[in-house]
Amino acid sequence: MNLRKLALTASLGAFMLSAIASTSAVAATAKEQFFPVLVTRTGPIAPNATPWANGFIDYLKLVNTKGGINGVKTVFEECETGYATDRIVECYERLKGMHGGATAFQPLSTGGTFALTEKAPIDKIPLITAGYGRSESQNGAVFTWNFPLLGTYWVGSDVAIQYIAKKLGGVANLKGKKIALVYHDSPYGKEAIPVLEELSKKYGYSVQLLPVAAPGVEQKATWLQIRQNRPDFVLLSGWGVMNLTALREAQATGYPRDKMLGNWWSGAEPDVADVGEGAKGYSALTLQHGAERNSKVVKDILAALYAKGQGTGPKEDVGSVLYMRGVLSAMLGVEGVRKAQERYGKGKVMTGEQVRWGLENLDLDQKTLDAMGFAGVMRPVQTSCLDHMGSSWVRVHTWNGKNWEFPSQDWYQADANTLRPMVMLASGKYAEEKKLKPRTPEECNK
Repeated sequence: MNLRKLALTASLGAFMLSAIASTSAVAATAKEQFFPVLVTRTGPIAPNATPWANGFIDYLKLVNTKGGINGVKTVFEECETGYATDRIVECYERLKGMHGGATAFQPLSTGGTFALTEKAPIDKIPLITAGYGRSESQNGAVFTWNFPLLGTYWVGSDVAIQYIAKKLGGVANLKGKKIALVYHDSPYGKEAIPVLEELSKKYGYSVQLLPVAAPGVEQKATWLQIRQNRPDFVLLSGWGVMNLTALREAQATGYPRDKMLGNWWSGAEPDVADVGEGAKGYSALTLQHGAERNSKVVKDILAALYAKGQGTGPKEDVGSVLYMRGVLSAMLGVEGVRKAQERYGKGKVMTGEQVRWGLENLDLDQKTLDAMGFAGVMRPVQTSCLDHMGSSWVRVHTWNGKNWEFPSQDWYQADANTLRPMVMLASGKYAEEKKLKPRTPEECNK
């Protein structure tokens, strides 16, 4: 009998200790805001996607050196996707419930964004797709969990035509011109097409569509067509090794690099470094920023992390184009949390649903951005529950043979008169197909 009591007491004690330990574990992680990081560190995309991942993680680490998000520390987990949609979905399912729940997902893939668009509303987790994803998801009334912050491919396509028109001396001179689009044959590459075709009707130029199968290392037939058809300009929507291959083929066929314009995923150091002088004159859109090695946020990262041996990647990549893209992407997620805390409680961990409210109410003015270390890097961003993009400003930088530089201080803003009707039409069709009732302004304010 005594032995039974002793065993019972021991069991009860073990249970209590387990409960205490469990409670302690919860308490220990209660101040951690979880950011899943979907990465592509392997395969033909890796040279471009790896700096993005390093910049993303370094910014989360930097936030922790400054006390976290109002006292809440960031925590992250990586998951390798190989830029494959099925693996992106697998990573999403694996990570969404870790550390108490995901803050937001950033798939770094338009195909992955299409897949996760169906899952995010069910799981109530925002998707931040800064500079990629579904262009029509700017309409937050329909795409209530997608945030294509800072710009979409439709924004990029409109600005590309503005840029070409300026080089020609005005939009009237677009008439009769031939523009070729060399694009990654994927949902990403195809995003540019609707705007280019819509504007061709307006301005009278022709569009030649030249898809390139992934990974994009075989383009000889593509550039043979370009040599035969002699387009006045070539637009490039590539990713990873495809960009480098395109520039090598342009050099081999003698197509002028100063007649080529890449989108913002086709204008980073890995795209041009191996071509060097052979890529001189090639230009690309930027998602506001370029290589920002002298920015305050980069100096802060170097001092707080790399000087102490705590950086994520090679020091020489810090401040490079795609590293900065990762920094900006992480910053937008962090600021979504910070904004949500204003409503739901500073010093508290925010749920995905609360972060959605924060992302719908971002108001990063220039003073705030400058104080955060982003002076000269980007312009203000202001979202609403009906506008999930928040900014449509773009610059163009040019490769001088050794570095990317901004040859002018020009900023371009996408033409809302062209894009807004397209966004509303495409998002309306999506809502009809999915039998969704778009949110009203009144519902947004609840």
